[in-house]
Amino acid sequence: MVGSFEFDAEIRTATGKGDARRARRLGKIPAIVYGGGSEPVKLLLAHHRVLKLLQNDAVYSHVLTVRYGDKEEKAILKAIERHPSRPIIMHMDFQRTNENETIRVHVPLHFLNQETSLGVKKGGAISHTLVEVEVICLPQNLPEFIEVDMAKVDVGGMVHLSDLQVPEGVEIAELTHGVANDRAVASIHATHTTETEE
Repeated sequence: MVGSFEFDAEIRTATGKGDARRARRLGKIPAIVYGGGSEPVKLLLAHHRVLKLLQNDAVYSHVLTVRYGDKEEKAILKAIERHPSRPIIMHMDFQRTNENETIRVHVPLHFLNQETSLGVKKGGAISHTLVEVEVICLPQNLPEFIEVDMAKVDVGGMVHLSDLQVPEGVEIAELTHGVANDRAVASIHATHTTETEE
């Protein structure tokens, strides 16, 4: 895991929908940090600074630093509420992390060797069923992404969750519920061109 992301916040003293609307008009995002055996704390973040941080997709799969008052806490970004039609963030949830407690985080998938895979060379087309997976791990083991190597996948072939190579100490959440949850991640299917050649 590379890089770090720091969110500077102020403590939100007032509450209620009216106060949240006023905060948004002033360019602030209402937020909360919770968990870790401590009381939830309501926060306000600067909207323009948050938008800049969110331009990097890695922020969603990193342990972040949240600063407010004289405190600095490690947390993951658990939820973002966005405006349905405008580029405005309405609310953010941060969950505190503890180095001795596992966390559940959605991690992006990075697909490798797609253009040079066996199936694509034969004229097949790749379909992505998933673009991220939920993992369970300790905060220090959280991967920034998980690679999916398509190099040896032929036409009609699939990559399943159980085929993914995850770092030591990391589990794919769905696989903890048994083999029935071993979903397809990506596949290569025949196109009209492939069928014609055959």
